[in-house]
Amino acid sequence: MIWIFGAAALFALIIVILGKTFSQPGYDGPESNHFNGTTFENTGDVPSKGFLDVMKWYLNRDQGEWKEIPEEEVVFAERPADNVTSGMKITYVNHSTFLIQTAGVNILTDPVWSERVSPLDFAGPKRFRPAGVKFEDLPPINLVLISHNHYDHLDIETLKKLNENFSPRFIVPLGVDRYLTEEGLENISPIDWWQSKPIDSDITIHSVEAQHFSARGLFDRDKTLWTGYVIDTPTGSVYFAGDTGYGDFSKKIGQRHQDIKVGLIPIGAYKPRWFMKPMHVNPEEAIQIHKDVNAEISFGMHFGTFPLADDGMKDPENDFSKAMLLPENAGVNFKLLTEGDSFQLSE
Repeated sequence: MIWIFGAAALFALIIVILGKTFSQPGYDGPESNHFNGTTFENTGDVPSKGFLDVMKWYLNRDQGEWKEIPEEEVVFAERPADNVTSGMKITYVNHSTFLIQTAGVNILTDPVWSERVSPLDFAGPKRFRPAGVKFEDLPPINLVLISHNHYDHLDIETLKKLNENFSPRFIVPLGVDRYLTEEGLENISPIDWWQSKPIDSDITIHSVEAQHFSARGLFDRDKTLWTGYVIDTPTGSVYFAGDTGYGDFSKKIGQRHQDIKVGLIPIGAYKPRWFMKPMHVNPEEAIQIHKDVNAEISFGMHFGTFPLADDGMKDPENDFSKAMLLPENAGVNFKLLTEGDSFQLSE
């Protein structure tokens, strides 16, 4: 009986999403080795999961336990300084949101402050722990990096608030710019894999390959690009992986960008493996990406905030701890932060 109600809820959600996305256009640009003129593609032999796979997973879910963390149990970050001119300070907000402060520039990755990551404000994945930096405590934001169009990474309501308060520059993958322009946002720079965008004389943003997919509804699958970023700064480079499965491209990133000081790499939303493996690394694969890009230190992300897959709230942390004990990972400098925690790097 439970699965019948679950299927009914899913059907209702599908109808709403259908209405929201039927008429949305995709990216219109020249073909490339990862764009066939209509949809984007991963490089290499990456299996694609379709609607029937989604239904199979949804109707047979075996989700681990999640427990909401009340706000009074969270140690929020102290109000960040308006400017960090020497070295670099990285503050973990949670999920895939980091505040990166360096060379007088304040950068946010995939900013999400909403309570749900869904096309609906009353259904869909709910936040189980508060953001570690209160929105009202943010310093002036100069730059926002978006990795792809999924609701837990492209939070339109948060972007509108950032635009109203700070008027930052937005760097987004090809095709994602249309979501922002439809909301009246400006100063948007679309970017393709392996392209670069200078921000000023000190900071350059590079788009790098990721293995994932895009969709905000039923009929826009892979119509926009997904990406990771390398941020060049005077203190060294930061690799922000976005959402990704594991592939040979991570070695290419390490070869092309040889001064990666910090990696920000996902470790969650990886169960069940038959369904999630192509698009979401597990903790062991995340550690391998850290090695591939030759980061001096990496931090995990994309865990413990929104129930997006079947891993329980603590599964990524527990599986990460087990993976770090493997002999091949001895000496690996990869850590997990709690929301509100910061890491500082000197020049």
